[in-house]
Amino acid sequence: MDTLGIIFTVILVVALVLVGLYFLGNKLQKKQAESQQLIQQNRQTVSAMVIDKKKIKITESGLPKQALEEVPWYLKVRKMPMAKVKIGPQFMTLLCEPKVFETLPLKKMIKLEISGAYIMGYSTAKKGEKVVEKPRKLTFREKLQNKLNRTTEKVEQKRAADKVENKKAMAQAKKMAEERERIMGPKNSKKRR
Repeated sequence: MDTLGIIFTVILVVALVLVGLYFLGNKLQKKQAESQQLIQQNRQTVSAMVIDKKKIKITESGLPKQALEEVPWYLKVRKMPMAKVKIGPQFMTLLCEPKVFETLPLKKMIKLEISGAYIMGYSTAKKGEKVVEKPRKLTFREKLQNKLNRTTEKVEQKRAADKVENKKAMAQAKKMAEERERIMGPKNSKKRR
């Protein structure tokens, strides 16, 4: 085969793969939209206490066998964000949305928005209580700037402390000179000559 035929074959294979991925993506997107709609229909709010949260494999989570059978194989291997929750007298392990998992408060009564065994959101705000957001991660430049500011502050504090020390030393030296002059008399006095 000549080089033109090889190039044409490679382009054809790449085009077929891209078309296949396009149709597969559409199919998965429709499936996700349907499941999201189902989740929204089954949404309910419950009062609960989050005891623990961590990322673990679904097979180690203690979920019911029936729920584990419905999970795809590739999710069984992956670590998922999970929370151990006390709802009324019952302890349950629930899956979390990743954004919710990061800010979920521990050892506190909160109102969870759940759908089946999936935590979709929460609310902690009572009257007069402020919701504290987790601080965002600093960029490398911001970290360096903070470090520079701290170092500058330390230098300024040291300079201020040195000024105070110098003033104290000068005052003490002046006091000692006055004491010596009082005891011994003036150093260059006309009376002594």
